[in-house]
Amino acid sequence: MGVSLFFQRRSSIRSRQYSLSDTITLTLGLVVGAFVGSTAGYLGSIMVSKHMALVGDALSHVALPGLALGILFNFNPFIGAFALLVITVIVTWYLQKSTTLSVEAIIGVLFVLALAIGILITPRVDLLEALFGDVSKITLTDTIITVVVSICVILVTRTIYEKLIVSMISKELAVASRIKVERINLIYLFLVATIVAVGIKEVGTLLVGAVVIVPAAAAKNISSTLSEYSIMSGIFGLASATSGVILSSYVNVPAGPLVVIVGTAIFAAGLVVSLFFKRLRTRRASETQIH
Repeated sequence: MGVSLFFQRRSSIRSRQYSLSDTITLTLGLVVGAFVGSTAGYLGSIMVSKHMALVGDALSHVALPGLALGILFNFNPFIGAFALLVITVIVTWYLQKSTTLSVEAIIGVLFVLALAIGILITPRVDLLEALFGDVSKITLTDTIITVVVSICVILVTRTIYEKLIVSMISKELAVASRIKVERINLIYLFLVATIVAVGIKEVGTLLVGAVVIVPAAAAKNISSTLSEYSIMSGIFGLASATSGVILSSYVNVPAGPLVVIVGTAIFAAGLVVSLFFKRLRTRRASETQIH
């Protein structure tokens, strides 16, 4: 009986340890999701306004070869991903400035090339994690880096926000206002690349671009001012990322797809609400004209 009680106690301790480990993993995933989701959504509001939605999605795929190089040569894969993203941003910025090609066209070419190379050189056992992320692999160090990087990205974005908006409205007006448009665009693309890099571990290279675009697209349907739009984009990004992480812990599937599904559901709900109020305003206007 004493032996049986001993093993029961050991089993109870193990179950508490596993429970504690799961709780820590979920907490770290939620913190990373909250900061990446809100920051990515905030950046996405500018990207959608600049009609660069496909750039955010395509840019995320460029990180795959960098991840693969890290895995193959035994260094931190996310350093490789970030380095390749920065190189891509610089090449894109230079080609846009030096040629008549649009950002979308340049990123599109680099995106398909990087995706093809990444799939070829990424070890098969690591390919699924690279594409869709793995919340269970997030460490305390990853979380601290994500929090610090996200705060820095938001602060820098706030600093250049007005200049971005002016350059978005009119490049000529921006030049007349002595705004260095090319430099501002480079900084902005660098900020997007940075948040994409820190979000890869949670969502994966295939879907992290959606974390930038989908919340912003959802917020655009129900926002009336630019400030309201950027705030709502951040809130929707936070909601979709944290909800996806929580759902993944219950259904035991990667968080990345669930984050995107939740974000798309928010987009659909916002679209329905927007259409409803638009129809309501149209009906009231017609009734007023009749009277």
